[in-house]
Amino acid sequence: MVEKEFELHDIVQMKKPHPCGENRWKIIRMGMDIRIKCMGCDHSVMIPRKEFAKKMKKVLEKASN
Repeated sequence: MVEKEFELHDIVQMKKPHPCGENRWKIIRMGMDIRIKCMGCDHSVMIPRKEFAKKMKKVLEKASN
């Protein structure tokens, strides 16, 4: 399986949208767990890295841009 590339402050799209209707998330913390913040309602969620890699669809915006 190909490892997905993502970095701190990237904007990512998840497979399922947040209940507020937004599907864009910003990575705000990385480690064993990854904290992501909803771009619609600013709710943040911390999930294990392995689970995040499985639920992430694609990177929409790289942090360096």
